[in-house]
Amino acid sequence: MKNLILCIAAAAMTFTVNAQDFAGADKSPMDVAYFPADAPKRAFAKTDEQKAALQPAIRVLYGRPSLKGRTLFRESDDRKAGITKYGEKWRLGANESTELLLLQDAKIGDQVLVAGRYTLVVVPNKNEWTIHVNAENDGWGNFSHNAALDIVTITIPVSTVDDSLEDLSIALYSPNDDNVVHLKMGWANYRAEMPITLL
Repeated sequence: MKNLILCIAAAAMTFTVNAQDFAGADKSPMDVAYFPADAPKRAFAKTDEQKAALQPAIRVLYGRPSLKGRTLFRESDDRKAGITKYGEKWRLGANESTELLLLQDAKIGDQVLVAGRYTLVVVPNKNEWTIHVNAENDGWGNFSHNAALDIVTITIPVSTVDDSLEDLSIALYSPNDDNVVHLKMGWANYRAEMPITLL
């Protein structure tokens, strides 16, 4: 009898293990940007000073879609005319909401943000983007964006360049090697930068 129960239990466990399938690869993979950029490699630093200089201060997680021959922005409601419409909320990526992780207190615009996780939502217009830094996390796109949870709303200029980026790209860098870090966003021919002051 014990052997029969053990056989049934083993068969049930085998069925359960086999029933757990993996999801297929996503068309828009998740990517990450750090400040400093080499923060994930700090374990390879040769000195304690080098390792300390590579401690991460900011991380951005985002879905990285590709243009695939499409136009980025559109003015009409016709979805075939472009990926996202001017004046409407955009997740700044694909799939899950774009996440800004501050590993120390920082200032965006005139607002101080305590270290923590935030969501970025963008409202693009031709000459400027409005960035909403929101307290709600772990959403899908911008569908759960609740403006009442915006901690910072800042408008930044957007420019166009000759070189087109096939994939949405985000980078973090300090133009003057100080405590002001720029969150640089680029896709197609558009580029925008949001300054973040580390406190």
